[in-house]
Amino acid sequence: MKVDRQTCMLYNILLYIILIGGITVSFKISLAGDLGSGKSTVSRIIIARTGAEYYSTGTVCRKMAAEHGMTIDEFNRYMETHPETDKLIDDGLRALSDDPRSLIIDSRMAFHFVKNTFRVYLTTDPMVSAARILADKRAGESFDTVEETAKRVSARRASENFRYFEKYGVHIMDMQNYDLVLDTTDIAPETVADLILTSLSEWEADSNKKFCYLGYRRFYANNAPAQVETAAIARTIDLGGKAPVPTVFEDGGRYYILNGTETVLAHRIAGKAPVPCDLIAPTDKNTEGYSPLFEDDQ
Repeated sequence: MKVDRQTCMLYNILLYIILIGGITVSFKISLAGDLGSGKSTVSRIIIARTGAEYYSTGTVCRKMAAEHGMTIDEFNRYMETHPETDKLIDDGLRALSDDPRSLIIDSRMAFHFVKNTFRVYLTTDPMVSAARILADKRAGESFDTVEETAKRVSARRASENFRYFEKYGVHIMDMQNYDLVLDTTDIAPETVADLILTSLSEWEADSNKKFCYLGYRRFYANNAPAQVETAAIARTIDLGGKAPVPTVFEDGGRYYILNGTETVLAHRIAGKAPVPCDLIAPTDKNTEGYSPLFEDDQ
């Protein structure tokens, strides 16, 4: 799907008109994602455009960690053996299902607990994520180097995955849980907000729709692309036409191309990013022989 900024602007204008006119229009976006993926920044942009309100379980957890005199990593480990802390957070999320407000819900588990949300996951290259966290200097979440931060973030992710699966039987890193998977590695927060709102408007018309947009450095491939086909697709994109959508699957934070390598390369040639993809489940997919499609971007 080609990103249509005009459609997104018209959607926002219509929403403003309805709100000003006194008619209640509400939506809920459950926003999960990698650490450092820009959830807070993007939330502020969407809130400014739509008048929605913000709810963050991360803020709740950091407050609880401070009350216990712990870093956020220490508090995550503490929560593994103290289920009462999870219950407080879960109950707060469940209550949002009946909340009439438009909400941006920044939470790992909102997609599971809050009904009828547009479920978004923001993914980011691990080293870029670590660099952002280090620059942001969040208490208890960054360290002396990008490499150390990346290592600690990976450990925190493993802790959260373990805790959520043990408690709920839910794999929070299964991208099939989400209506929109969006890579924020190399695109501006304003563009991320555009894509979320545009996809939301399409999802409201058809809740069975799924969306995925990935940046160049995230792709792994195991086949040589056809140069003639790549050039033809690049010309189509330059002329504003639709390109074949590549099919990919995710495993361990890497996105593997099953077919459509030419389309990914054509987007790179045409300077059009991110790349719209059809993201399928990774069951029984063999990743042997895959390597980064753009090694210079790693």
